[in-house]
Amino acid sequence: MQAQASDRDTRVPGEQDRQVHDDDRGREPQVHDDDHDPDPRAHDDHGREPHPVDDSEPRRGRPRSAAAERSILDAVVELLEAGEPLAGLSIERIARTAGVGKATIYRRWAGKEELFVDVLREIEPPEPDVSGTGGLDDLRVLLESMRTRGLAQRSSVLLHNVFAQMKSHPKLWTEYQRTVIAPRRAAMLAAVGRAVAAGELRGDADVELMDDLFLGPMLVRTIHRPEAPLPEDLADRIISLLVEGLGPRAAAAGSGEGAGHG
Repeated sequence: MQAQASDRDTRVPGEQDRQVHDDDRGREPQVHDDDHDPDPRAHDDHGREPHPVDDSEPRRGRPRSAAAERSILDAVVELLEAGEPLAGLSIERIARTAGVGKATIYRRWAGKEELFVDVLREIEPPEPDVSGTGGLDDLRVLLESMRTRGLAQRSSVLLHNVFAQMKSHPKLWTEYQRTVIAPRRAAMLAAVGRAVAAGELRGDADVELMDDLFLGPMLVRTIHRPEAPLPEDLADRIISLLVEGLGPRAAAAGSGEGAGHG
């Protein structure tokens, strides 16, 4: 019986990603070639030439090919830009467009959801650099990052469409929430906590509630009100307004009737 590889992938001619099994005692390795996938270097469904990638990489002791990863991510973006819906993208289609074998993708990502999350990271603005020691200063940097993301999504049809489609794919949305949204929320909470410790914010208030109060206005402007303005000073204005409070300002000392008496 012909042996079959566990990942059911046809290896690209010249790509050294066959599974090699030996017992390190001088026996010839057994090479397993799969027989069900089409040649991933064939034309894609639109007749375009795929991007050839040399993903020659033994399974042991060598780093993964950065060029292959780059080509895979670029292939997904190319297909999305051509109008392909997320639901219609298969690993096989992505592999053909990228010029790699399916096993090359599965060695890097467990499935489409994990791959698409990395693609979203690629096409979004980069994560902000925060000091990790500041309070309100780091909070300001994180809010500004949200503002620039909102601007990017407004100006990018690709980003807008991908996010709209992603919400109809529960597994993908859950993965995005876990790997992208949750770390950002944790960073915001940590910044608010440092601001409390530094005396910049009240120490008797719920930290999570304060975080929501800072986060809320930016989320409303970037997601729920796509027509709302996103001026450059928006993060500063949100922080100043919340720190100063929403109640009416007290009369300045020394002014007004009865000031300085009693």
